Amino acid sequence: MFAGLACSGSFSTGDNAVNSTPANTANTNTTKTESKPAPPKDIAGEYNAKGTNPDNTGTYEASLLVTKRDDVYQFSWDSKGNKYDGVGVMTDSAVAVAYTDGDNGKGCGVVLYKINSDGSLDGKSGYWGVNTMETEKATRKSGSDLEGEYEITGKNPEGKEYKGTLEVTKEGQGYVFEWNAGNTFEGFGIRAGNLVAVGIGGKQCAFVGYDVKPDGTLDGKWGSRTSKVLGTEVATKKK
Repeated sequence: MFAGLACSGSFSTGDNAVNSTPANTANTNTTKTESKPAPPKDIAGEYNAKGTNPDNTGTYEASLLVTKRDDVYQFSWDSKGNKYDGVGVMTDSAVAVAYTDGDNGKGCGVVLYKINSDGSLDGKSGYWGVNTMETEKATRKSGSDLEGEYEITGKNPEGKEYKGTLEVTKEGQGYVFEWNAGNTFEGFGIRAGNLVAVGIGGKQCAFVGYDVKPDGTLDGKWGSRTSKVLGTEVATKKK
């Protein structure tokens, strides 16, 4: 159980569009617009999770505790005594999480980027054990689609500003992200729609992405950098 990354913009393929239904009366013709409920802004709570492993290698069940930690969320799973812990960040109805084996996710980080119409990226980053979120803006200098070179500016969790470069390269079902902002480091991300979730922390860290449904259900996909078929997870909040 648990080894990989997935994300979407939202993470599932559900229809979140506004529905318009004509309403005819004897005297007037009007248009009634109905909006689907917005997802909850706070996902903290206890969940029952069920899922499938990547590459069709079995199923699992787990308990999941999501704890609000100021700007970020702590995710703690227990699957038949096997524990996993990580950090997540949320944008709109999407959540990206990085985690590892054990009862702490030390060393793991995750970035959730929103792709803007001009090709720039607005990112939120979370690091396990740090309750303050990092923010980043990446402006494209070359390339097409998501691939290319970017100039980045950001503010780290301590409030210090930084500048540097980012290179994004397509690899398999996802993208390799290489940052240079004084220190160099690498991550792997999956894109869906206008969102990209990127995991940081090396091979010991795994990554999952969720779509937060209006009823609070977390609908996720996950897998490794080499997975041919992504795993799935649906976490239902306990009542």
